[in-house]
Amino acid sequence: MLGLGPAEWQAIFLSLKVALWATALSLPLGIFVAYALARWEFRGKQLLNGLVHLPLIMPPVVTGYLLLMMFGTRGVIGSFLADLGIVLAFQWTGAVLAAAIMAFPLMVRAIRLSIEAVDTRLEEAAATLGASPVHVFRRITLPLILPGVIAGSILAFAKAIGEFGATITFVANIPGQTQTIPSAIYAFLQVPDGEGVALKLVAVSILIAMAAVLISESIAQRIARKVGER
Repeated sequence: MLGLGPAEWQAIFLSLKVALWATALSLPLGIFVAYALARWEFRGKQLLNGLVHLPLIMPPVVTGYLLLMMFGTRGVIGSFLADLGIVLAFQWTGAVLAAAIMAFPLMVRAIRLSIEAVDTRLEEAAATLGASPVHVFRRITLPLILPGVIAGSILAFAKAIGEFGATITFVANIPGQTQTIPSAIYAFLQVPDGEGVALKLVAVSILIAMAAVLISESIAQRIARKVGER
């Protein structure tokens, strides 16, 4: 199928697995951070906002190197995790961490903009009727921001699929273990006659990204219609 070999399909499936895990694990924290930045006033808010967006500003290789320093087996956090039998560096789970960190700013920004667009009077009205903050968020805020949540998740998924610099620095490019689509494309471009396979992987990347966008648009439109009917 598509003229791809087992190694290339492994890279494709690994990329999908990494992107899905990175998106799923980031989403709860992304919603919380986006809500905090959109609704709360607290000391260090601008610092938190800067830290959230820092991976977008720094070179991805720098992010990967910092991850290696922190989560490598000799790192401050990595050595502690290694004692528990958890190793992230040069493992596919490390690729999940790198992809999640690189995709997190896009997710948070999309969700934050969606939260800021919600009329706070709706939340205040529910609160005056005795609803708890958790109930207000679950029954009022969350349904209204679902399109933004979906958009942020899709952006994060697409970013995770295409993540290269931080991933290859933190987990290397090990076929069958840590080699994702971008690192496989890079590897094929380094060998003679590898351009053909690299081009096929590029086509697969485009198809995955387009499918994700179309699915997200369809889901967002359905949710918007349901919210409008209420």
